[in-house]
Amino acid sequence: MRRNAHGNVPLVFSDEVADALATGKPVVALESNVITHGLPYPDNAATARKVEQAVRSGGAVPATIGIEGGRILIGMTEADIERFASTPGIPKVSSRDMPVILAQGGMGATTVASSLVAAELAHIPFFSSAGIGGVHRGAERSMDISSDLIQFTRSKVAVVCAGAKSILDLNLTLEFLETHCVPVISYRFDDFPAFYCLSSGLRSPHRMDDEALIARAIENHWALGNDNGILITRPINAEDAIDSREVDAVISKAMVTAEKEGVRGNALTKYLMRAVDKVTEGRSAKANMSVLISTAELAGRIAVAHAQLQPRPS
Repeated sequence: MRRNAHGNVPLVFSDEVADALATGKPVVALESNVITHGLPYPDNAATARKVEQAVRSGGAVPATIGIEGGRILIGMTEADIERFASTPGIPKVSSRDMPVILAQGGMGATTVASSLVAAELAHIPFFSSAGIGGVHRGAERSMDISSDLIQFTRSKVAVVCAGAKSILDLNLTLEFLETHCVPVISYRFDDFPAFYCLSSGLRSPHRMDDEALIARAIENHWALGNDNGILITRPINAEDAIDSREVDAVISKAMVTAEKEGVRGNALTKYLMRAVDKVTEGRSAKANMSVLISTAELAGRIAVAHAQLQPRPS
């Protein structure tokens, strides 16, 4: 492991990631929340390895990010993955929580938002996630907007994902991204995808079918002086998708029940997620794995194409 410091925040790079960055090889950042708040051990560790392997299949080096001992881990070793996977009670750490967890010196699993902070500090321009947060239903009353969206406006990192879950207000999510000048590109698909549903029913602002062109668009975005992110979406593989009509029906019914029970704010999101997971049973878990793999592989390929645009280190 190699240490580096950004201000007073120590970054600890795995040897593989440090070598890749030093030699100009493409790197893709990954969140550790998938390890700690997903499947039970040892399936969670196996999932982390599969996602890392998907990045490698795309031609890039994976850098799973975590927090431990007052340090940000940029790339995890096998021992790190095992430790995060087998340690109970590791908190989920968003960008607002990072300074506190770092000061306390404990372990923390990074979300999309906190992973973007770490990736930019480490000069890693790509990040992959199954799905992003967004504007929540009823946000006009609750002001419940995911910190993921706020971080897109602050971190100079390209995010590859399968859109966002249907339990969110995806129309307002796209409106937020447009207002904050965050480009949205769908890969080989006309619509903005909805995580384990193929389509949200909303047209994506842009469609591009070639990794090299997407890499050029990313480079152009930053060359134009923008210091924010760019979002690239890839829909779930059709054979693993859940019918959006089924999901919408579950959400509509659950919204009515939630209103009667007085469920609001953050509690509403969890309530809707439980309702969808219950109806879809094991299919949602299979769909989640599918998008984790497909987005990581695409992120690897785009990172390779982007690396080819950069001058080689001397």
